[in-house]
Amino acid sequence: MSSTIASFYSSFGKKLFATSMVSFNDLCLELFQFQYNNNQGYRAYCDLINVKTEKVKKYTEIPFLPISAFKSHELKGGKFEAEAIFTSSGTTGNQISRHFVKNLELYERSFRFGFEHFYDKIEDYCVLGLLPSYLERQGSSLIYMVNDFIEKSKHPKSGFFLNNQKELHEILVELAGTKTKVLLIGVSFALLDFAECYKLESNENLIVMETGGMKGRRKELVREELHFILSKYFGVNLIHSEYGMTELLSQAYSKGKGVFESPPWMKILIREPDDPFQLVSAGQSGAMNIIDLANISSCAFIRTDDLGREVSDNQFEILGRLDVSDLRGCNLMVN
Repeated sequence: MSSTIASFYSSFGKKLFATSMVSFNDLCLELFQFQYNNNQGYRAYCDLINVKTEKVKKYTEIPFLPISAFKSHELKGGKFEAEAIFTSSGTTGNQISRHFVKNLELYERSFRFGFEHFYDKIEDYCVLGLLPSYLERQGSSLIYMVNDFIEKSKHPKSGFFLNNQKELHEILVELAGTKTKVLLIGVSFALLDFAECYKLESNENLIVMETGGMKGRRKELVREELHFILSKYFGVNLIHSEYGMTELLSQAYSKGKGVFESPPWMKILIREPDDPFQLVSAGQSGAMNIIDLANISSCAFIRTDDLGREVSDNQFEILGRLDVSDLRGCNLMVN
């Protein structure tokens, strides 16, 4: 890697989490120019759609790369040996997404600062991970994050739970008798499996956070029904949610009722489902574009297959998925 590129990574990383002091638009434009000049896959897409980089003056004018490019291309800003390659869970016959991460420290700073932005320091919690579908495979960025939370919490009861539901129940009951703050983060189907076997008394110090997805294990439920069931059995008023994906190094969180908020270095834009280059008016629903400035070494501007609606600045709802999403994307990209 050239000294110029290495210098950019260092200087941009220092500004990234000080977005209250630096213009978000300026950071977006700076990273866009860097990724256009140094990320071959992203540059190929921009050239394919005839983007004139000198005319891009606002972050809303930056081209958003179809998320399927993470399946078909090795997206790197410059040449480097990745410290980690995070992968999606794919099904038989489908390609998986690959996210080449140059610097794991940057990812760690992103998810630690992101959690603290919405909650307290992770050291204040006992962290319980109920993520069987992720534990059963390699390359999960979610497992990396939750494992870091578990280690940083330093609570003796913190840990992952695969098939040992009885032990998890005993720990939750035990902690309910104390004033310990508890974060139970789990995939939806595993939380439902647990709820069908155990019902807990009310615990105001417990946060139940679902990461979404039935992963083919159970019938899909609408969010309201899922949260109603979980809140009833876990003895909490609201169910929290985490929104993240293999292709991102940042997360958005919901503290209830399905309204997510993104950290200052991440932003959601809503586009027309049938026109990837047209943003919708404020308050309208559509497909989601994501800016994740922590994606310095890959691509920070992503056109996802999720449907959503902007609620207010940095707040949004997730409404579902685009139909036939695998048919959209980068099939026209040049190699």
